[in-house]
Amino acid sequence: MPTDNPVELTALEPEILETAERLRIGAAKLLAECSKVIVGQTDVMEQLLIAVLARGHCLLVGVPGLAKTLMVRTLSDGMNLTFSRVQFTPDLMPSDITGTDILQEDKASGARSFRFVQGPIFANIVLADEINRTPPKTQAALLEAMQERQVTVAGHRHVLPDPFFVLATQNPIEQEGTYPLPEAQQDRFMFNIRVDYPSEEEEVRIIEATTSANKTRIHRVITEAELHAMQELVLQVPAAEYVIRYASRLVRTTRPVAKNGEVSSVPMPDFVKKYVSWGAGPRAGQSLIMAAKARALLKGRTYVAIEDVKAVALPVLRHRVIANYNAEADGVTTDDIVKRLIAAIPREAENER
Repeated sequence: MPTDNPVELTALEPEILETAERLRIGAAKLLAECSKVIVGQTDVMEQLLIAVLARGHCLLVGVPGLAKTLMVRTLSDGMNLTFSRVQFTPDLMPSDITGTDILQEDKASGARSFRFVQGPIFANIVLADEINRTPPKTQAALLEAMQERQVTVAGHRHVLPDPFFVLATQNPIEQEGTYPLPEAQQDRFMFNIRVDYPSEEEEVRIIEATTSANKTRIHRVITEAELHAMQELVLQVPAAEYVIRYASRLVRTTRPVAKNGEVSSVPMPDFVKKYVSWGAGPRAGQSLIMAAKARALLKGRTYVAIEDVKAVALPVLRHRVIANYNAEADGVTTDDIVKRLIAAIPREAENER
């Protein structure tokens, strides 16, 4: 009878197993360093790290004062990476992010030429603070950068640093004068992470720590080379076919209308037909598996389990499932829909082998 780890890799080369253990230890050290500054929010910090290891971008959504910006900055401080923050405002122009060509004169010869001046997007980690406060044309300036890892200015292609991550924040309650992200741009983010209020004990610790003279210093525990090695290792983690099929079914069941003439292997739940306008696309399945691989390594495993897919399903799918008016009228959120889908889709590992 197959178990949840049919691809436990005794066949992995010893150096790969050693790298996997170093990844787990390095990630634990990084999260421990971040916990010196960030009180609580363990799940949020872990999801941020999973996205970084899986080469994905993140959108952090939460009310003001929950340390969203501080989380991103602290994660950057724990790694030897360049960091840049862009405060999005209604008057921000695309060139303010990507950079621009300036006319420069050689004082010796008097010759003039254009020189490209890099914008703040040329960093390993870019914090797009309050991304919904800038017009669509400026938001769109991030699209090419996030997908292609490059920007094009005046017809010239400029490659961004590697690694490159956009970690954006968004305030969900102050919507006056804001520009909600189009669905196409939201799909570029691997994770949509909800940042919630701290518990009572955590809030006491936050107030105590931030109102004293003591300043906590974060040590850099992961180098750029180590991060590259970790990212390459994530790609080498195998996922069994039944795990991939489970992720595919989870994504496909979010779509209220099946492809013409196609019979789905999993019946469409009635609540999807009732509450969903548009479901997730294939990129969601890719994100599920990549994030599940990274999570498996963080948990000390060299194989992907269905539990890993379930654990990352909410941040991967909540911004890719578009609820309709029926859902709004009944008080049903996309999180509710995804949770019900996880419960509705059978776990068929035993039937796949």
